[in-house]
This record gives sequence, C-alpha cells and structure tokens, in this order.
Amino acid sequence: MNYKIPVSVLVLVHTVDLQVLLLERADHPGFWQSVTGSQDAGETLMQTAQRELAEETGIVADAQAFTDWQRQNRFEIYAHWRNRYAPGVTHNTEHVFSLKLPAVQDIVLAPREHLDCQWLPWREAADRVFSWSNAEVIRDLPHRMPQCT
Repeated sequence: MNYKIPVSVLVLVHTVDLQVLLLERADHPGFWQSVTGSQDAGETLMQTAQRELAEETGIVADAQAFTDWQRQNRFEIYAHWRNRYAPGVTHNTEHVFSLKLPAVQDIVLAPREHLDCQWLPWREAADRVFSWSNAEVIRDLPHRMPQCT
C-alpha cells in the first residue's frame, strides 16, 4: 500500500481585501477548509502547494506568487483518517503558505475532493473552518496585511 506522507501544506487563498477562499470537503460535508494536501514523495513543499492549489481550485500559480509563512503546525491525525498513513503514524506536520489574488475569481472544484466553495470575509472564514490550525492562520492574515484591517 502507498501510504500518505505525514507532511502537508495549507494554502490560504485570499484577495487583497481579505476575502478568503474556503472549500467544503466531499468526504465530510459541512467541513470547510483552505486548500490542503499531503506532500508526495520527491516533492518540495512549494511543489506540493502548487499541485494542491491547481488540483483543488484550477488556479495555476508560479512559486513566486506564494508566500511561505515559515510556519509549521503539528497536529494529531483524526482517527478516521489514520488508515491512510503507515502504521503507528499519529501526527502530521503542516506547512503554511498563502496566495494573494487581486480579486475573487471563479474556482474549478475537484468533485471527488470538494462539494462547494465560498469566498468569505476573513472573520467569517475563520469561524467556518473545522480545523484549529486553519482558523489560526486565517486570524493571523490581517497582521500580515495590516493595511487591510
């Protein structure tokens, strides 16, 4: 079996005026999140961020368009998702990136991964996501772009 690597990216896609893109998980309706995904063998973290962004939203962006927050979140993998990882793996390390767009744009969802998408003001987005690490990153966004608060 090919197990997932317990290293992932979270890509916070937002506009200049702090509208945040959220995606609803297909495997858990009602669970909203930013772009996320596990690193594939041989990929750099940036390549993972670019691949996941394109797969989940249809947005193709050069590496220079991303901001690497130099931030890592370590969290316990939910029990119902642990079978995707090698036996004994219980934690994942998530690396945070963001992508700033000039305005809201149309998204092309990966139907096997997501049911819907929404652009929300950052405060609403932070309240909507199911993951503590995702909410924390969204709440930190205005501090990275103080001219927008």
